[in-house]
Amino acid sequence: MMLIKIGGGKAINYNAIAEDIKTLSEKEQVIIVHGASSTRDEIADKLGIPTQRITSPSGVTSVYTDKDAIDIFLMSYCGLINKRIVATLQDHGVNALGLSGIDGRLWEAKRKDVVYAIEGGRTKLIRDNLTGKVERVNSKLLQLLCGNGYTPVICPPALSFDGQIVNTDNDAVVVVLADALHIEKIVFLFEAAGLLKDFRNEKSLVKKITKKDLMSFMQSAEGSMKKKLLGTKKIVDMGFSAVYFGDGRIKNPVISALSGKGTVITA
Repeated sequence: MMLIKIGGGKAINYNAIAEDIKTLSEKEQVIIVHGASSTRDEIADKLGIPTQRITSPSGVTSVYTDKDAIDIFLMSYCGLINKRIVATLQDHGVNALGLSGIDGRLWEAKRKDVVYAIEGGRTKLIRDNLTGKVERVNSKLLQLLCGNGYTPVICPPALSFDGQIVNTDNDAVVVVLADALHIEKIVFLFEAAGLLKDFRNEKSLVKKITKKDLMSFMQSAEGSMKKKLLGTKKIVDMGFSAVYFGDGRIKNPVISALSGKGTVITA
């Protein structure tokens, strides 16, 4: 079973990804998790409620999520992008089925009571941030779908244990899914050639790296790459032999990543 995490950038090539998934799904089961960050930000700007970001004391950036932000999340992730990906896969002959973490309590999360953020050089306590950490996956539902010929296409948000809709980190959910479903291959696709030594220089691609050196890139990593590195370290620590980072903008993005043309992270 393979898990493909598709980033939410505007330049992601869904048609090329769908072509690869059609080829790969003939040999093994594929599960897809996707983002929609660029579409979310566009919709938020049009509605006059721009996306707000907060930075934790450890330097990791996340989206501040109040009730308005949750509504925009539902529009962009569960609505627009999820259904576009499903339709694209169907057009390529893949029997895709779209789900959010809410449906069937697919992703259950523990809501964070407080979040710490750095603002103006000081640490601020935030209590109204609707975010959570996924702790439980409805594996039976996914196995039922996979066993009946469907390719699940999953996106946030999640449902808290007390029934609240909460934002959650996609890259962290991949870790939980990998463990719950005994995933064999994990591919991250985003708007870069792979892990870059210098995020401004596409030619600074790191072709191969072991988990002991992975955290050395945390300081130079920007934005969501920090979360990808943290999630990937956990995945490799769980016993996975390799995780693949690849360019989601190119032709044959998944197959290229699996062949080592991006970054391969090994134990």
